[in-house]
Amino acid sequence: MNGLSNKIAVVVGGHEGIGGAIAERFAAEGATVYATSRRAVEGETGYGAGLLRSRRCDASDIGALDAFFKAVQREAGRVDVLAVSAGISEFATLDDVSEDHFDRTFGLNVRALLFAAKAATAIMPDGGSVVLVGSIADEIGTRGYGVYGASKAAVRSFARTWANELAPRKIRVNVVAPGPTDTAMMAATSDEVREALTNLIPLGRMARASEVASAVLFFAGEESRFVTGVELPVDGGMAQV
Repeated sequence: MNGLSNKIAVVVGGHEGIGGAIAERFAAEGATVYATSRRAVEGETGYGAGLLRSRRCDASDIGALDAFFKAVQREAGRVDVLAVSAGISEFATLDDVSEDHFDRTFGLNVRALLFAAKAATAIMPDGGSVVLVGSIADEIGTRGYGVYGASKAAVRSFARTWANELAPRKIRVNVVAPGPTDTAMMAATSDEVREALTNLIPLGRMARASEVASAVLFFAGEESRFVTGVELPVDGGMAQV
């Protein structure tokens, strides 16, 4: 425990689901965590030696995102670890896709992630860590999720480029790519959909948000200090075997 003691961490999209699990795990490991969400109730919660500060911020609003990072800089002075989990996944086949669907998906999954990384690394000391939550959808062609999959492929590409660009500062950039994960979003789908997805997973169940958070923690901490530019699937083998 306390693997992130005295660290300042930001989790964009850190209110619930995978992002919420990441924020809570970082705080439990001793970090002061700023977790953003459009629906967050602002406040602070102690986690042993750590602290979770919830902040309301729509990550797709670049002006609001910039103001948030300026506030973090005023309060904490820096960001040691950035995790970006904010994202949406909506069904639309090529026949049905609209400009609004594309703009909404890429606006949050790609544009917001880009500008969050830009703002965070501008105030990140040498040796920091950026962890992007991608998806195994970046390498499989799931019917109806072409725009989503393309947005996650962009995340994977960004990680490679940024790992190269930020290497002189010893800032590492990595991707955690979950498969189907047992969150409230997944609970809203039908039993048939959940069963069909589970049947595709060799380990026989969906991931838990806490398991994805454990992978993110690995990249955030010192145990991965010689790892950068990689994507780690957390999918029970779904896209691997």
